[in-house]
Amino acid sequence: MSDSIKHECGIVLLRLLKPLEYYQAKYGSWKYGLNKLYLLMEKQHNRGQDGAGVACCKLDMEPGEEYLKRARSNSSTPIKDVFAAINEPYVEVEKYNKDLLKDANWAKQNTPFAGEIYLGHLRYGTFGKNDINACHPVKRENNWKTRNLVIAGNFNLANMDMLFSKLLELGQHPKGFSDIVTIIEKIGHFLDRENQNLFNGLKSAGISNTEISNLISDQLDMTKVLREACKYWDGGFAIAGIIGNGDAFITRDPWGIRPAFYYHDDEIAVITSERPVLQTAFNLKAEQVQEVPPGHAIVIKNSGKIIINKIREDRPKRACSFERIYFSRGSDKDIYTERKNLGKFVLPQILKEINYDIENSVFSYIPNTAETAFYGIMEGVNEYLNNVKKEKILHSKSNLSPEEIDKILSIAPRIEKIAIKDAKLRTFITEDKSRDDLVNHVYDVTYGIVNPGQDNLIVIDDSIVRGTTLKNSIFKILDRLNPKKIIIVSSAPQIRYPDCYGIDMAILGHLCAFNAAIELLKERNMQSVINDVYKKCVEQVNNPIDEMINYVSLIYAPFTDTEISAKISQMLKPKDIHSEIAVIFQTVDGLRKSIPNHTGDWYFTGDYPTPGGNRAVNRAFINYIEGKNERAY
Repeated sequence: MSDSIKHECGIVLLRLLKPLEYYQAKYGSWKYGLNKLYLLMEKQHNRGQDGAGVACCKLDMEPGEEYLKRARSNSSTPIKDVFAAINEPYVEVEKYNKDLLKDANWAKQNTPFAGEIYLGHLRYGTFGKNDINACHPVKRENNWKTRNLVIAGNFNLANMDMLFSKLLELGQHPKGFSDIVTIIEKIGHFLDRENQNLFNGLKSAGISNTEISNLISDQLDMTKVLREACKYWDGGFAIAGIIGNGDAFITRDPWGIRPAFYYHDDEIAVITSERPVLQTAFNLKAEQVQEVPPGHAIVIKNSGKIIINKIREDRPKRACSFERIYFSRGSDKDIYTERKNLGKFVLPQILKEINYDIENSVFSYIPNTAETAFYGIMEGVNEYLNNVKKEKILHSKSNLSPEEIDKILSIAPRIEKIAIKDAKLRTFITEDKSRDDLVNHVYDVTYGIVNPGQDNLIVIDDSIVRGTTLKNSIFKILDRLNPKKIIIVSSAPQIRYPDCYGIDMAILGHLCAFNAAIELLKERNMQSVINDVYKKCVEQVNNPIDEMINYVSLIYAPFTDTEISAKISQMLKPKDIHSEIAVIFQTVDGLRKSIPNHTGDWYFTGDYPTPGGNRAVNRAFINYIEGKNERAY
């Protein structure tokens, strides 16, 4: 993606189902789980670079012995720093007694991260400041094991204010107004209540306090706790956690907005945000990895028993399509196919834009995530050219000579690597003018392969959000090759609406499609539409959330997709370049054909899966009109 946006977090919940000695004997190291955790987090590092954290829980520890430990970092290399801290005691031990590191029981008793349960998190910050306290996992501590709670998640809730108010109604005084504090306090409240109910029942039966503690651990019903805690959550969430007694869990939103996958056998149970990382780490086939069902919770009891129960009512599945277009690893077999299809379905627009002149066109892509869609385009181009060749041969009026046949068969698309990103170049300069100059040099171009003034240059990107990198950098860089026409192709449709479920696209004025529609309304003396939409949004501010309507869709209603794309092309064209410019977007129909099973396309259609989405988009428009550069949820 040429535009830089922050997006979804990554989670790993890993439970060893055998004693640590088992892994020492079978795999040569009791660190089997810890090593797998590191691999799973590294394989998901694309999901979070603002921070990382790991929590460890030890089973069956004696009173007075530490059983929950956590390490977090918000440095520029958070995974590296977290695991350096985890490994520090072992480095010290190795200096004087290497054999101790082979003793699983010694390690568990004497080192902080030798345990059976691990919770890892990779953070992209979309709410709150990027300080260490915002990094997951977060803790809610108590002397009772079954009241100790550690959670980490990939989520964003669109009704945070309402949830915060409900905490106040419960008599709580939260230590901060943030999504993670609200979530942990909500779960913690019902965890405390479940503990108290169990305690009261067991105490009335005449059981001693010491015995009660163990019985509560056995009888604790985390499904019940989660069902009550997330009853009013509006948004996308995949939230994992550990209870101090060794119970572990994950819960997923009923719309399936945020992804989560799991695998278990007799040795291990593990949950991650993406399927291919599990396949890689454990050498699994795709069908061995299961999706966490939307609206369900998976609870792994301290005994190792795995329980899967529904905790929310059924909703139409609206899994995030952006997850498939850009965020997830393209090595997943389904995602790879879907991204290729995105390329194929946008091809008709490309051919029309170049007037079917393949001979004088060079095809390329912006690294790295657009590469698969590029392959799809090229497959489509080759299919088109095969038909062209067939028609030329079939409709020839005379017998073709070998030379003429060779000439026909030699027709092929010109594929080149045009843009090369310099991964070592960092935009450390903060002054806007100097920073823009540095950004202009992030990409290198390959010279000598475009015929000046003659060739079309077609470059595919996976999506275009703001368009600022195109305008300030990429168009200028490509113009150095002096093509006749530069065509930037987005494999995703026009992003028209903000997100409120975890992706950092919260401000309407940052979206180039929205700005284009506003400019078209002004040019055509249709400012009344803007005023009417603002009035409608303000009028429903205090309405019940379920009654809110997305009135921002009226901003786009007067125009075709083609008109808005043309206006985007005009607005993004730098003043000092000579090439003709065109920006092409995938159609919504093409998106749905490419990704039929992930219908969460509210960024493009305004069709939000939850009531909080409609409230957020209207608030975003009010903020735009009133000049407030802030989040709408």
